Amino acid sequence: MAEFLRLMENWDGYKPVNGMKFTEAQVQKTLDLITNKARHPNHLHEYLLREAITTTDFPALFGYVIEREVLARYGVAVADWKSYFRMKTLPNFNTVERHKVTGNDDRLPLVAEKGEYLVAEVSAGYYSYKLAKYGRQFDISWESVINDEMGAFEDTPERMANACIRTEAFNATSTYAMATGPHTSLFGAPIVDAADGANVTNLGVLPLTILNLEATLALMAMQVDANGEPISVMGKHLVVPPALEDTARQILTSTMKMWVESAGGAATPYPMTNVLPQKGLQLHVDPYLPVVDTSGNANTTWYVFGDPAQGAAMEFGYLRGHETPEICMKNSDKVSVGGGMISPMEGDFVSDNIFYRVRLVKGSVQLDPRFAYSQAHGRT
Repeated sequence: MAEFLRLMENWDGYKPVNGMKFTEAQVQKTLDLITNKARHPNHLHEYLLREAITTTDFPALFGYVIEREVLARYGVAVADWKSYFRMKTLPNFNTVERHKVTGNDDRLPLVAEKGEYLVAEVSAGYYSYKLAKYGRQFDISWESVINDEMGAFEDTPERMANACIRTEAFNATSTYAMATGPHTSLFGAPIVDAADGANVTNLGVLPLTILNLEATLALMAMQVDANGEPISVMGKHLVVPPALEDTARQILTSTMKMWVESAGGAATPYPMTNVLPQKGLQLHVDPYLPVVDTSGNANTTWYVFGDPAQGAAMEFGYLRGHETPEICMKNSDKVSVGGGMISPMEGDFVSDNIFYRVRLVKGSVQLDPRFAYSQAHGRT
């Protein structure tokens, strides 16, 4: 995964293609030429490509087509982890602070006759994080552009989009999980809230069952703020590793539950209706949990998060105006013998390779631990 997270610092010589404007007809014509939609003979297709490469607009159009394919693939992928994060856009790379004010919203004190109204004690804290830049350089050989099949081109946008999708998903999972289990910056028994300094317990060791999920939701509902006032957290999102998917689906879709009576005891009446399906819990299967969490309990650890609209346990941010991956192409470092500029589609001086880069800007942070609960079954 470290390869996906390599930081790209130097963008000299690269031109962004997303700011260029082309008509739909130009884009379609370029795509048809690249893929040889007209089924021209090899020699004619090669001639047409060579002719197009020498034109002014073709390199930019080629990059634009690649970027559009990447964004199409990126947009189709369903990133369901965004449901339990608070999603934000940030103006720059400076550290951003999410302030939290505590006080002045607890119960009012009794005021005696002719007594003085006391001033409320108010304290403020904050959570902070900043964005980081991720990216990768990739190249297409000049021969691949000339060749009829163009298999390298057809595969490149999907690979680039997958790299961006996987980078985001890995980073999201790493916000609430780590190599040893639930992230210690968000979960604990107890953990100190970084903003208000209160002790919060949101970590247990229960296996995933109907009773234990009910108990976890009850524990979340009993959470209180720094002044001891109930905040009625409603668990909304159940997040499990792939190994617990079937168990979780059975729990959330079963209409009835069975009770096993211990031998020798009197018969005890139990409710038979499973009310969990009525609570509107959403199931999320995170394939990166066993990748990030490399402990022996990775396949038995599960998480519940509240609705970010009520209160967020985590935040994921993008750079404003750069919420999607961006593609840049590199100018050729070659010049003709006569001193004229050479198209980027002719490649670089050393290898004739045509270079592109993909860039993604993002960041994340843990927020209020009261809106999250983890059960790390098997953890000691």
